[in-house]
Amino acid sequence: MMRDLLSIRDLERSDVERILERAASFAEVGRREIKKVPALRGRTIVSLFYEASTRTSSSFELAAKRLSADLVSVKASGSSVEKGESLKDTIATLSAYGPEAIVIRSPEAGAANLVARWTDAAVVNAGDGKHEHPSQALLDVYALRERLGELDGRSIWIVGDVLHSRVARSGILAFRMMGAEVTVCGPPTLIPRGIESALGCRVADSLDGLGDADVVYALRMQRERMRESFVPSIREYARAFQINERRLSPRQLVMHPGPVNRGIELSGEVIDGDRSLIVGQVEAGLVVRMAILYELLAGEPRDARDGAASLEPPTQIGEPA
Repeated sequence: MMRDLLSIRDLERSDVERILERAASFAEVGRREIKKVPALRGRTIVSLFYEASTRTSSSFELAAKRLSADLVSVKASGSSVEKGESLKDTIATLSAYGPEAIVIRSPEAGAANLVARWTDAAVVNAGDGKHEHPSQALLDVYALRERLGELDGRSIWIVGDVLHSRVARSGILAFRMMGAEVTVCGPPTLIPRGIESALGCRVADSLDGLGDADVVYALRMQRERMRESFVPSIREYARAFQINERRLSPRQLVMHPGPVNRGIELSGEVIDGDRSLIVGQVEAGLVVRMAILYELLAGEPRDARDGAASLEPPTQIGEPA
């Protein structure tokens, strides 16, 4: 059983299969009149978000409630963080309440790894800087398998701002683990140097080969993380890399982690069309996060924390190519 969920690298394919099977069993709970099970009754879960979030924070919170856990939700805005309290002191304060799990999102890479050193609670990385977002990768695999079945031999193109994307890093690892071939595509300024050897994907600097893809995963242009100009203009970026009907064949599926910059990385007709899995990704987020919390708190006994591989610092894969 997992001690924490900090990175996709902490998992084997058998772990992913087990989590997704559990998620599928929880999907039935959502169809009941009373959408709740007592699996984590009496357990306390802390949700600690240092960044704005709609999908991830709400799905983790709803997942905890559907499992009957007691939930403490803390946002950086309005908390002691605004008074200058450090992350370590915040974790010490929250750990005094005896939580069984802490779900943390932070703008800093490695924050979740540090939290795992400072608390006895299980830690879930809900996104740390440009490092990883493992629960997003798991829900993406779940949503894709619901539509395609097994991913072995499938071709997945990840298009856009790979440089600033923790979703891309976890997604590449998870898709490859499940047997898919992954290509990343975007302007050279938004592709990290060395990503081929670090994560085992291919790199393309244009959409010319997009027709080979079974799945096109568009990434949001994270302009809030850009301290310099990475593309000549948003209009130029959209002209070269926007995923629209003209560039897709009828068999291809489209994904996006949200929120979408409508008309930039995806055209409106693709977002609203039948090939879009965006709503399915959001639905998958709830059941997969229920499965993650269940796995951490109600599965087999955990490994000892000392010496756990999950405490290794995040892998750095370089600056833009």
